Amino acid sequence: MSQTLALSANFGAAIPGTAPYAEAPRRRLALGVLALHLLFLWGLLQHELVSQVVQKAKPIVVSLIADSELPKPQVAVVAQPQLPQMQIPALIVPVPEVQITAPAVTPQVTVAPPPPAPVQPQVTAPTAVTAPTQPPALPAIKTIPAGAVRYLNEPRLLVPTLSRRLGEQGIVYLRVIIDVNGRPREISLKKSSGFDRLDQQALQDMRSARFVPQTENGQPIEWEVVAPLSYELVR
Repeated sequence: MSQTLALSANFGAAIPGTAPYAEAPRRRLALGVLALHLLFLWGLLQHELVSQVVQKAKPIVVSLIADSELPKPQVAVVAQPQLPQMQIPALIVPVPEVQITAPAVTPQVTVAPPPPAPVQPQVTAPTAVTAPTQPPALPAIKTIPAGAVRYLNEPRLLVPTLSRRLGEQGIVYLRVIIDVNGRPREISLKKSSGFDRLDQQALQDMRSARFVPQTENGQPIEWEVVAPLSYELVR
């Protein structure tokens, strides 16, 4: 490169009368040559880098050895003694029979309800008017006059003390119904004596009386009598 620059310089100096005019072209030529050299050097550098990269990127060739080429190991086979074959009896386990009875399915029958019966108008029958039944008439109680009455026990006549003091006296008439045994069954006031105290005393005194029973056709009967009880003061 230095030689090329020296030759170019000498070449300019050898031409007479061109130094002042040819100074600029020389510089341009020198610069162009210098650029060419630099470009050449850059190309060399790139070539070296590419070659290094190519060398580093060389493919690795791997050769595989087939299995058939490998020596097969020899295995010594030792014959084993044959054992006598034993028959294993079959194990039979009795399985009980289980009878599964399916539940009886009762078919469901849907019965439609009967249609409602037509409503019939109610006819009210005329009610029969029955006459009230009258109880059988009791036999009439026979009335006996007071003079025909006979006492087994005459009624006691007790004048109240207050009536004695007040001078109360009189005759009380009582209606008495006697049963078949001769006992007073019902006693009521028929006619008052005029003094209530004497009337109440007469009702009590008649309860102590006993009468001779009355008969009719040989049968004892109930009867009634109006019996007078006289309450008089003894002077």
